[in-house]
Order: sequence, then structure tokens, then C-alpha cells
Amino acid sequence: MNYRNLGRTGLKVSELCLGTMQWGWTADEATAFEVMDAFVEAGGNFIDTADVYSRWVEGNPGGVSEEIIGRWMKARGNRRYIVLATKVRGRMWDGPNGEGLSRAHIMQAVEDSLRRLQTDYIDLYQIHADDFETPIDETLRALDDLVRQGKVRYIGCSNISAWRLMKSLWVSDKLGLARYDSLQPHYNLVHRQEFEAELKPLCESEGVGVIPYSPLAGGFLTGKYRPDQPPLASARYERIKQLYFGERGWRTLQAVEEIAQARGATPAQIALAWLLAQPVITSPIIGANSIEQLNDNLTATEIHLTTEEMDRLDEASRE
Repeated sequence: MNYRNLGRTGLKVSELCLGTMQWGWTADEATAFEVMDAFVEAGGNFIDTADVYSRWVEGNPGGVSEEIIGRWMKARGNRRYIVLATKVRGRMWDGPNGEGLSRAHIMQAVEDSLRRLQTDYIDLYQIHADDFETPIDETLRALDDLVRQGKVRYIGCSNISAWRLMKSLWVSDKLGLARYDSLQPHYNLVHRQEFEAELKPLCESEGVGVIPYSPLAGGFLTGKYRPDQPPLASARYERIKQLYFGERGWRTLQAVEEIAQARGATPAQIALAWLLAQPVITSPIIGANSIEQLNDNLTATEIHLTTEEMDRLDEASRE
């Protein structure tokens, strides 16, 4: 496992980040412990979660992923070796201030996250999505206070437009506040335009680290789905179908699978290697419900695509 600086900062993170949205949802606590142990054993140090994980599941109050990570770090005694990222924005309690990026919500949410994670600091605290009802300077002043208090070391953002990110960087510079040092965008071979059109050149210009989520397009780029398979009765399948099914998606998948076959690799490894080959990318976020899935993804760090292979993938996936 290699390490990369997070944006323009001196913080070094593993070139793959372990996402934990599935903890307490599709992976139980024992499995989560096994996967995190294997990730660290392989050299990984970057773990991403969010306070809202997985509140959308019936009977799940949110915060479950954070609680599992907190118990794992306490059991392993490894807090200082982990670069821990979590997020704030989603609804976590009832009432008008139970969600958003107001000072009121952020100051309560961070204390709740620290308690669940059983730690006194968060390495990377990210806004999970934009909040147009709260002034940018209010959000940034609250986050800056947390950095100055030592409860947060770096701040980042996710699901934000280029103009809002640029304005946020300007406000931070103008007011002398902590700035967003990372962006977590939805980015993969079959979902390129949202990031590449404006956010990519912005991140390159301003030194913002990029931690893409859904690098395997929800399993589409693993070859899990086929155009001729019977439809599945699930909300997840319908979303994948809406986002990625289509002529360009199947064309891209075919190119990925042909390169994988020629290299003796898996499609997932090729899709991740394409991201890792881009200088703007810091650390794609991978998810795993088993050690086998984790190891398959980790092998991507050993694959270095040729110029011809990159060109072929770019051409196949071009919108």
C-alpha cells in the first residue's frame, strides 16, 4: 500500500480508503472487525464513515457505523494509526435543527460523533452535502472553531457544486478560516461528467484532495449486472439501472472486462486502477462485506494501466 498526501496538506493517507456505510447494515459487527483488521494489515490507514450511516434502514437510528468503528479502535488500541473521516449534514434527531450545516447542528453533531467513535478528535470532518439554507461563512466558522479546539484536524466536503466549493474556498481565504482540503465526489468510469466538467480542474488548481465514492458504480463495474438478466425487485437495482444501464454503460463494461481478462485481473481491479492512475485522485473509497471482496479491491494498487489501456477506457466511457 502506498500513501498520498491529502490535497495540499501534509496528511498522508493510504491510496485506498475503506468505506463503512455497510457496517450494521449489510455487514454485522464481527465481519466489520475482520475487514478493518485485514485493511490495516494490508497497510490501509484511511477509514471513512458518516453520522447518518445507516439511518435509512428500518430500526437503525443512525450512528451505527461510527459506534462499530469506535468499539473496534478501542479493542485494537490503534487510534493514533488511523486517519478517521466522518461527515455531518443529514438528519440525526427530531426538530428543525436535527439536520443541516448550521452552527447549532454542527456543534451538537460533532460531540455525538466523538462519543460514538470513542475518540477526542476527528482527522477529517466533512460536510456530507451542501446546505443552501445556511450561510457559507456560518458553516466554515463553526468548522474552523472545531479545528482550533483540536476536535477536528482537517475539513472536507462532499456532494457540492464547483461554484459553491470555489466560493467556500474564497470565504476561507478572505476570513482566515480552515478550508476544505478534500472533496468526496460521485465519480467512476460510467459517471464522469459530474466531476470532470468543473470540479476536476478546480481541485487540480486549488490543491483539493479527491476521495471518490462509488468507484465501482454500485457493483456495475464488477460485471454483477447484465443487460439480458431478469430485473431484480429492489430499490438498489432500480437505482443502478437508472444511473448506469445504457449503451455507453455496457460498452464501458465490455472494455473493462476485456482488459481485465487480458491481464488476469478482475473488472473491479481495472476500474479502480483507472482512478488510481489519475494524479488528481487521492484515495478512492472502497466498500467490502467480506475479506475476499476487500482483497480483490486491494490488488488494484498493484495494477498500472498502460497509456493504451487508459485511452481505450476513456474512449469507451466518454459521454
